Amino acid sequence: MYNSAIKVLEKITSFGYKAYIIGGYPRDLYLKKSSTDIDICTDATPMEIMNIFPEVVTTNSEYGSVIISFEKIRFEITTFRSEGKYLKHRKPLGVKYIDSLEEDLKRRDFTINTLCIDKDGNEIDLLNAKSDLDNKIVRMVGNPKVRLKEDALRILRAVRFATVLNFELEPVLKAYIKKYGSLVRKLSRNRQKEELDIIFASPNKEYGIKLLCELKLAECLDIPLLKKIKITPSMLVTWAQLDALDKYNFNSSEKEIINKILDLRGKDLLDRRILYDYGLYVCTLASELEQINKKEINEVYAEMPIHSKLDIALTPVEICDILDKEPGSFLKHLLNDLEDKILSGALPNKRMDLMDYITKTYK
Repeated sequence: MYNSAIKVLEKITSFGYKAYIIGGYPRDLYLKKSSTDIDICTDATPMEIMNIFPEVVTTNSEYGSVIISFEKIRFEITTFRSEGKYLKHRKPLGVKYIDSLEEDLKRRDFTINTLCIDKDGNEIDLLNAKSDLDNKIVRMVGNPKVRLKEDALRILRAVRFATVLNFELEPVLKAYIKKYGSLVRKLSRNRQKEELDIIFASPNKEYGIKLLCELKLAECLDIPLLKKIKITPSMLVTWAQLDALDKYNFNSSEKEIINKILDLRGKDLLDRRILYDYGLYVCTLASELEQINKKEINEVYAEMPIHSKLDIALTPVEICDILDKEPGSFLKHLLNDLEDKILSGALPNKRMDLMDYITKTYK
């Protein structure tokens, strides 16, 4: 990915423009962490980028961004810009293309995200990003009072970076987050959840949750229960403790899993029928709240003779043939009975044994 990005820089600069890798990748490279994508900044306009690269995937010319596909890798390329006044503490009313890298860096959120790499692999550090990375500090570019009021998302991003990187918030930034934290209410639920998901999924989530509570953001985010929850490894188990299903936009899969986790509170997760009905994944998630060892759950699950109706040694069609009946509602009751008997060990999951039981019991 890095070598492909360097080729993108070389191609842009061959046309007489400036171009640099910016943001998360140089930061993570400096910290010796892995990174999954690369962003590029340039003084070339979106139209000029589209002339250089025919492999354009999508554009957001309103904000000077173009996404290209190069060597089967997607890169977001953004034109150097300055931003005007912000609307509703979130989006700039307009942007102006500029040709200065330093001025472009000054409109970015945190110093740790301003480290750049040029086409020769040289690090460019115009705003002392390395110093803050070395000292493990999340520091706002510019005046925190102004920058937080411009874009309320920066409040949650500050907590997110502090959490994921295990950095401290710079004291002045922290003070202004406390003062202006209520601005996060202006953010959409989707934006709030995106940041909270990253915090809740982090191995360092305990620190992130502590910060959210200390900065009085839990109340502003409508999750006051955050200060009382049990710290668990899984993101969805964290959400399950927050009574937030009706407050945030969870997808159907997340809703289903969270509801099952809640339904399993107080239940015996080592019970075969429970494991069968709810599945191994959900039961291991629920075990994070029930103080049951996941290894024990996995062992019980592995020993179960069946894990779904498909594992039963007779198919519904074969059962109907044995009983000389057309498929009907009776099958549901019969299959539940077979499941109970097989799971309890009262009936072997073997064709002849099942046929004999069905014939004696249902014919």
